[in-house]
Amino acid sequence: MDHAKLAALQGPDSIFSGLSLQDWADLAGRAVQVNFIKGKELLSQGEAGDSMLILTEGSARVSMLSPHGREIVLAYAEPGAVLGEIALLDGGERTASVVATSAGVALQLGRNALRDFAASHPDFAWSLMQQLARRLRTADQTIESDRAYASGPRLARYLKRLIRQDVEATHRVELSQTELGNFAGMSREHINRQLRSWEESGVISLEQGRVRVLDTDMLEDISESEG
Repeated sequence: MDHAKLAALQGPDSIFSGLSLQDWADLAGRAVQVNFIKGKELLSQGEAGDSMLILTEGSARVSMLSPHGREIVLAYAEPGAVLGEIALLDGGERTASVVATSAGVALQLGRNALRDFAASHPDFAWSLMQQLARRLRTADQTIESDRAYASGPRLARYLKRLIRQDVEATHRVELSQTELGNFAGMSREHINRQLRSWEESGVISLEQGRVRVLDTDMLEDISESEG
């Protein structure tokens, strides 16, 4: 396994950001490699969370079911993503499900393995607490911010978040309109009307039901407008 590549894939929000190559070698040595096929459920909402995954190859959809049975897409994971860490750390149930959208490989790390790693790497334990605190602050700010926006600007903000996850910078969102509606909390009909309007304005193009952002500056302006 290429530890340098795995380290480079960790974004600033990863609980493993800042680990040295030697640390990564130690961490990988405590994990089990898992191969999966497209469509495989990697983690299931509501199950006991005694392990976590570090995606090394492939992609996956992260979603949760509302109390009314509606799927809410939270994110699309690419190589480097850390999945299932919340339940692993607090001992509770999984808060979301993860389904592979392509074949791939992940490192599976158990709770005892992570505890032992943290015990032997005190700097990591402190960094982990800081990272979780930053996540909580960001989540609170995002919730409050989104509440203040009408549906159009809110959809634009979700599109911005999705294309920021696009490591190949294609600006193409691999979501159907139904999935995009679930992600943004809007009906498919509402999504369709808004996307058609933006297509006519040259902000996006619709390619086989998928969205490609053509004018990121305009999308930015829409996301910050009052609707």
